[in-house]
Amino acid sequence: MMNFFRRSKGRQLAGLISPGALWILLFFNLPLLIMLFISFVERGRAGGIKIPPVYTIENYRLFFNSCASQFASPDCSPFLYLGIFGHSLRIGLVVTFLCIIVGYPLAYFMAKQKQVWRDALMILVIIPFWTNFLVRTYALKSVLATEGLLNSLLMNLHLISQPMNMLFNEFAVVVGLIYGYLPFAVLPMYTSIEKFDNSLMEAAADLGAPPYKAFLRVMLPMTMPGVVAALVLVFVPVVGAFITPDIMGGGKVEMIGTLINRQFGVARNWPFGSAMSLILMLLVLIGVTIYFRSSTEETRRGI
Repeated sequence: MMNFFRRSKGRQLAGLISPGALWILLFFNLPLLIMLFISFVERGRAGGIKIPPVYTIENYRLFFNSCASQFASPDCSPFLYLGIFGHSLRIGLVVTFLCIIVGYPLAYFMAKQKQVWRDALMILVIIPFWTNFLVRTYALKSVLATEGLLNSLLMNLHLISQPMNMLFNEFAVVVGLIYGYLPFAVLPMYTSIEKFDNSLMEAAADLGAPPYKAFLRVMLPMTMPGVVAALVLVFVPVVGAFITPDIMGGGKVEMIGTLINRQFGVARNWPFGSAMSLILMLLVLIGVTIYFRSSTEETRRGI
C-alpha cells in the first residue's frame, strides 16, 4: 500500500514538473544548442551558414582578435570586440550602481508607509510594465530631444540659453537604461526592507551606534539578499541590451547587444553572432557566480 502511494505521489510530482521542464527544454535549451552548433560553422557566401556545414573555431578566435578575419584592414584594432564588450560592462556597472543608489531609498520610503500608501506606490512602480518597453523608450526619447519637454522647460525657466544635447550619446543610453530597469531594482529591495525588523535599529541606537553606522552594520547586511537580487536583475539584461542603446544612442554608442543584433541582421553573420552571444552569456555567468560565491563566503565568515 505504501509503495502504491509513493508511486502515486511520484506521478503527481512528475505531472507538475513536466510542463515547466518541457517549456525550458523546447524554448531555452534547444535554441541554446542550435546557437552552439551555428557558432562552430562557417558563414555562407550569402549569409547564414554553409550547407553542408563546415566546422571551424574562427568565430571565437575573431572575437578575441578582430584582425583574424580575412577581410580585416591593415590598420585594424585586434581588440575591437573586446573593447566593445568592456564598454558594455562599464555601462552595465554604472547603470546597476545608479539603480541601487536611487532604488534603495525609494524602496525604504515605500516600505515605511502605511499599507494604503504602500499599495499605491507599488502600483506606480509596476505601471511601466503595463506598457511596451519600446513605446516607453521612444517616449523618453521625445522628452530628451533637442526640442523636447525637458529642454523646453529649462529654456522657459531661463536656466539655459540654448537646447542641450541630451540624445544620441552615452548619457542618453545610461538614462534610458536606468529608466527601463529601475523597477527591477526597487521590487526585490522593497521585499527585503519590508521584512526587516526595525527594533534592531532601535537596539543599535540604544547601544550608542550613530544612524549611519547602524545602517551599515545592521540594516544593510540584513537586506543584502534584496540588493544582490537587484544587482543580478539589472546588470545581466543591461550588459546585453540593444533596444535602448540603438534608439537612445542613435548608432553612436556601441554595445555588445547592438553588435550581436547587427550580426544577425545587416551583416547576416549568424555564426559570429552566435559565438558572441555564447561568450557574453558565459562571461556574465562566470562573473555572477564569482560574486555569489564571494558573498556567500563573506556571510559564512560573519562579515
